[in-house]
Amino acid sequence: MWKVTFIVGVGVGYVLGAKAGRQRYEQIARTARKVSQNPKVQDAAGKAKQQAGAVAGKAAGAVADKVGDKLPNAVTDRVSAFQRNHATDDSWGTVRP
Repeated sequence: MWKVTFIVGVGVGYVLGAKAGRQRYEQIARTARKVSQNPKVQDAAGKAKQQAGAVAGKAAGAVADKVGDKLPNAVTDRVSAFQRNHATDDSWGTVRP
């Protein structure tokens, strides 16, 4: 039954999309470009990226502290988050405390 519903949904989407046409698509794309180039949106995205990097760094630190000593050297030598003598920035944009 769900397959029939899915196929009907795809068909309806196709028909409605075809009726909207290229002009509507261009209008939506233009609006999306304007929004993405807005300085406030760019600033918010930059802040979110920085905060996500900090959270990821803390998570990597927590994992490394809990399981780092229990892993074999073959793993800890290859993963920089498990190395005790690491820099504060791991070149991925994440910072470990």
